[in-house]
Amino acid sequence: MGTMFNPAHPGEVLREYLPANLTIGQVADALGVSRQAISAVLNGRANITATMALRLSMALGTTPEFWINMQSQYDLWQAQQNPPKEVQRLAEAC
Repeated sequence: MGTMFNPAHPGEVLREYLPANLTIGQVADALGVSRQAISAVLNGRANITATMALRLSMALGTTPEFWINMQSQYDLWQAQQNPPKEVQRLAEAC
């Protein structure tokens, strides 16, 4: 397994996709979400949910999978930094 780098939170990537001249309020209105919801994502305090991924894909012309996969990779990398210790290997079924 290759060494995985520390992936950016999807909110950081989202910043790159948003037109620079738009305010958080304008982005929120376009997505049909609250300012707080989009601000939390952009600041890395909230995950991109399936619904948010769908909203982003519709507004930005991306695929929802793009955002979901990025969130999954971020979450998995975070979890791997402190793996659970109490897990035991299960015997293979015959």
